[in-house]
Amino acid sequence: MSDLPAVVAAGAGRMGQGMAIAFALAGHPVKLIDLKARSAAEFSAMRERVQQALAQNLDMLRAIGLISADDCDRIGARISLHADAECEDQIKGVGFIFEGVPETLDAKRAALGRLSMAADRDAVIASTTSTILSTELQSMVTEPSRFLNAHWLNPAYLVPLVELSPGDRTSAEVLARTRELLESIGKVPVVCSASPGYIVPRIQALAMNEAARLVEEGVASAEDIDKATRYGFGFRFAILGLLEFIDWGGGDILYHASHYLQNATGESRFAPPESIERNMAQGRTGLAAGEGFMDYSQMDVPAYQQARLQQFAGLLRHMQIAPVIR
Repeated sequence: MSDLPAVVAAGAGRMGQGMAIAFALAGHPVKLIDLKARSAAEFSAMRERVQQALAQNLDMLRAIGLISADDCDRIGARISLHADAECEDQIKGVGFIFEGVPETLDAKRAALGRLSMAADRDAVIASTTSTILSTELQSMVTEPSRFLNAHWLNPAYLVPLVELSPGDRTSAEVLARTRELLESIGKVPVVCSASPGYIVPRIQALAMNEAARLVEEGVASAEDIDKATRYGFGFRFAILGLLEFIDWGGGDILYHASHYLQNATGESRFAPPESIERNMAQGRTGLAAGEGFMDYSQMDVPAYQQARLQQFAGLLRHMQIAPVIR
C-alpha cells in the first residue's frame, strides 16, 4: 500500500480517468467517483467500460515504454471506482478533490455544491474546466477560499502542464498546496488569472483558426500546413517559450512583420499589440538590446544561446530530422 494520501477525481469521464492515472502513476491511491445516478445494472456496465478504458491507457503507456507490463496491474490497482451514492462517504478525509464533470454551469453547480458540502473543511476543491472562469465557479463552493481551477490538458497523464487559476477569494495557502501536490507528481503548474481561454487554449485557438484559414484560402494543402507547423513551428516552441522566442529573434522583427501582414491582408487581427508597440518605442527589442519581455542584462547571453541550441539539436536528433552531415 502507498503511504501517499488519497486523491479524489469526481466525474468518471475522460478527464477524471486521465487525472486518476496521473496520480496513480505517482503512487497516490485515487478514488474515481461517478457523479451520475445510475441503476445497479447501469453502474455495472459503466464500471466495466471505465475499467477497460483505464487498462487500455495503461497498456498504451506500456507500449510506448513509460511503464512495464508488471506496472500496469500495480498502478491500476491504486484506482478505485465508486458509484454516485458513495460520494459523500468517499470524500471524507481526502485533502484534494478534482471535479471533472461536463462543461455546463448546471453540472458544475450541482457537483461543486455537493462536493463542498460533504468534503472536510480544509479540503482543496478544484475544478478542471477549460472554459468557465474560476471567479464564476467560486461562488458555487462553500468556503470559496479553498477553491481554484486546475486546467489539465489531455491526455492528462502525459501532458505536464496544469494551468492554475485562483478565484478572487482563493487563499494563497490553497494555491501553494495545489502547486506543491502537482509538482510532486511531475506536473508543471503555471498560475494565471481568470480569463477566457486561460493561456494554452487561448493561444491554441488563434493558431488553429489561422491554420484553417490557410486551407480555406488555398495557401497550401492541409498536409503541407501540418508539416510546416511540425517542423518549422512546433519543435521550436518545445524549447523556447513564445515570449522568449520574440526576444530571441527580436521584437522589432515581429513589429514590422505584424504591420506588413495587417496592411497586406487588411485584417486587424495581425496588428501588433500595445506591448510590442511600446517595447519597440522604448528600444526593448530582446536579446540584442539586453531587454525585451525578459531582462538579459545580467545573463551570459552566449552561454544561454548555446544551451538552447544544444536543446534544439537534441530534439532534432530525437525526431530524426537533424541536419544531414556528409
